[in-house]
Amino acid sequence: MTSVGGTEMVDWKLAVATATRLVRPGPEVSRDEARDVVAELRRHAIASEEHVRAFTRMTHPEGGGGPQPPVLVVDRAGWVKANVAGFRALIGPLLAKMQDKRANAPAGAMLGAVGGKVTGVELGMLLSFLASRVLGQYETFAPATRDLPGSPAGGGRLLLVAPNIVQVERELDVAPHDFRLWVCLHEETHRTQFTAVPWLRDHIEGEIQGFLGETEVDPATLLERIREAAQTLAGGRPPVDGDEGGGRSIVELVQTPAQREILARLTAVMSLLEGHADYVMDGVGPQVVPTVAEIREKFQKRRATGAGRLDAALRKLLGLDAKLRQYRDGERFVRAVVDEVGMDGFNRVWTSPNTLPTKSEIAKPADWVARVHGRTDG
Repeated sequence: MTSVGGTEMVDWKLAVATATRLVRPGPEVSRDEARDVVAELRRHAIASEEHVRAFTRMTHPEGGGGPQPPVLVVDRAGWVKANVAGFRALIGPLLAKMQDKRANAPAGAMLGAVGGKVTGVELGMLLSFLASRVLGQYETFAPATRDLPGSPAGGGRLLLVAPNIVQVERELDVAPHDFRLWVCLHEETHRTQFTAVPWLRDHIEGEIQGFLGETEVDPATLLERIREAAQTLAGGRPPVDGDEGGGRSIVELVQTPAQREILARLTAVMSLLEGHADYVMDGVGPQVVPTVAEIREKFQKRRATGAGRLDAALRKLLGLDAKLRQYRDGERFVRAVVDEVGMDGFNRVWTSPNTLPTKSEIAKPADWVARVHGRTDG
């Protein structure tokens, strides 16, 4: 339930329509070229599964593994639809809590006046910004829809955003075949993580729901943050150097002690997952991607610099700069642990939630090795 008094807090259909209308067009390709790109990405996704499982030595606990979460090659509008569906399902408990606040607090009058349609438009603006930047994504909590099937087991699908992959490979001036396979290796690693470690999905969902359940942000404040991001995107509120208020991420709105603890654990596990995927894509790369060194160098530079001042401001507001640190710090953790105890030793990280690294252990891999393997330097 996402409405109070007949008024939706978020008009999800309008969010999709707005994002679809505003998202920038992808690179120009002919119909035949587009068909070839989609076919190649699907082939690479299939090939990547074998490469990743051989390199990581991660297999389904029951051996054969059964049906795999689907791989979907989508355009930017397809990515928007998939993410709205997942987002709507995941934040349902938070919306219910905010509805209670809206009904009983003075801020509720303002939200009632603004309405879900304005919120839907603003959310759509943010999604339009993100839809042109994501190359691929493993949707852990994706509900199945008519257009976007989900996992037979009840969650998860792998998305490859074809126009964005083509755009970036052209911008970087790298070999298309190699770049497409390289991207698939990263995303396939995420699919492998969740299919080979069955408890991981429930653990992360539990942490997220715990985080949302502790949320004490008043609805008007959250709405203002969404509006702030959307107005920055639209050019109505240019970023100001040194403006601390404008530089806050949406996640940083929540500052309760319980949430800080949960967020530290989530940051650690997301750093692990992203860093592991980066480590694998580069580890497998030399065997199957001849130009992997060139791709990594150019991609790292692009990832670090973004597309300019507006892009940097929005990345900070949305918390995307933290995600960039997760790639870097997580990859260093994985590399250090594998160097110390080998791949099988590293894979003990997937034993249970208790063997996941803490946020401090991500920064100091030797501490994780000492705790889990009982080994210390020297």
